[in-house]
Amino acid sequence: MDTSGTVSSARQAGDSDGLEALARVGLIAYGVVHLLIAWLALQLAWGGGGGGDSADQSGAMSTLAEQPFGKPLLWVVAIGLFALAVWQLAELFAQLPGLRGTGERKKKAATGSAKSVAKAAVYVFLGITALRFATGGGSSSSSDQQGAVAGVFSWPGGRFLVGAAALVLIGVGAYHVRKGVTRKFMKEVDTARASARERTLIERFGLVGYPAKGVALALVGGLVGWAAVTFDPDKASGLDGAMRTLLDAPFGKALLTVVALGIAAFGVFAFFRARHPRRT
Repeated sequence: MDTSGTVSSARQAGDSDGLEALARVGLIAYGVVHLLIAWLALQLAWGGGGGGDSADQSGAMSTLAEQPFGKPLLWVVAIGLFALAVWQLAELFAQLPGLRGTGERKKKAATGSAKSVAKAAVYVFLGITALRFATGGGSSSSSDQQGAVAGVFSWPGGRFLVGAAALVLIGVGAYHVRKGVTRKFMKEVDTARASARERTLIERFGLVGYPAKGVALALVGGLVGWAAVTFDPDKASGLDGAMRTLLDAPFGKALLTVVALGIAAFGVFAFFRARHPRRT
């Protein structure tokens, strides 16, 4: 099957000024969500560890919904995130020629395709979450995740599937840490028009933000894995549960504060991506 027409159309979509403008809105929304999660985590660390919104994406969306004009703003956030997913999928189609290649080219295209699909899925999930809160139907991400894990447990081999999902989450967390340490996140930003000061700031926020987000994702994966080991879906308490687990550790307040500040740095990095997006 000749996919050249599809690839060409995808590239045109990815280069569309209108889609890029919406994707910029999505990146700003993505950054805001992370800043709100960081703020909720800091409240959790220094507010006694109880009450308030969950320190996760649902808590962030709930916080937005409670603001003046919050629900219309959530509609804008959702549209931007969906556009960001489409923009990311355009990059997936751009990888198709490489998948027909051999050797290192094919391996690089396969890796890039998997990353594009994963990122698009995250943006779609966040967009759907924003829509649910915009329409008044939002709920805790932790309870949703626990319900999903309970459902998977009822499948044949469900316990092993949950364990595999935990390993994937831990692996994604490790990937984020590695991406931060090796500075590979700089490939996501077009720094050609950025000033020297901006390039320095972009690098510093990425160096702090990616490892912090990686630690948070690995903790979520650890909780999902513990749910598989104990065969107890209540243990899969999502990002909010990971934050609370970190708080309960020795020097928990300090550790949670460091992670929260790192997640805030990741949010600021998303703003720089919106300012200097790298086209597919």
